[in-house]
Amino acid sequence: MNPVYFIIGTPGSGRRAIVRDLADNGFTAEEKVVVLLTESEAADVQDDKLAALANVEVRRWTWEAPEIPIMELPAEATVFMLADPLASPIDQLEALKPWLESQGRELARIFCVVDCQLAEKNPVLRQWFDACIHFADVVFLTRREGLANKWLSDFIKHFKDQRFPCHFVQVRTKGELPTPLVWLDPTARRVTQYFDEGESYVIEGLETDDEDDDEDTGLLPPEPYFTRLTSGRREKEVPDVRDFLPKA
Repeated sequence: MNPVYFIIGTPGSGRRAIVRDLADNGFTAEEKVVVLLTESEAADVQDDKLAALANVEVRRWTWEAPEIPIMELPAEATVFMLADPLASPIDQLEALKPWLESQGRELARIFCVVDCQLAEKNPVLRQWFDACIHFADVVFLTRREGLANKWLSDFIKHFKDQRFPCHFVQVRTKGELPTPLVWLDPTARRVTQYFDEGESYVIEGLETDDEDDDEDTGLLPPEPYFTRLTSGRREKEVPDVRDFLPKA
């Protein structure tokens, strides 16, 4: 297996700190790890800490919509790919599956890192987080300082009530992640079935014989977040996170 962990989150949410922690405590010194940061990512204090890990190589990549570019990656390395935080996560998630196939790699897990202060301040971003967590196996809750416990419990309850199978991890302000091997376990815990191996999907607009309409074809319905209208826009649109980020 050539595993890839795909990490969604907003700028400054703490994705690199989580990756550094997992790379440092979830792998042996002999296990090679490649961390892919997009060119749009600003410098972070975690960059030097990542670079200091002997088994970690940090590279930059550029989101070239609608595709993730093909890369030359060490065959034996585990890859942590950080999504472009300023571009549509849905577009990048849709492009991830064909990229994995072209690279000969397998998806291990999708992580979503939630900046709780940003989410609490901007309730409309719930639609953005709903979409991202629909695809996530593990949700890391960061920047919880100063938040009421009720807001956090209500946020988690919103997904638990809908029986989302993903893990929710409350990241401490200081200190290591608990049980890193649990979060690295590649067992799928996401709602979406888009990345399931060997699954087939209904092709939108494909006509079928009437006699087959009531039969179980074995095909999964289209991933709802990827469905487009005739205008080309997404049927389920999510907010542009750039409209809610702190002004530089």
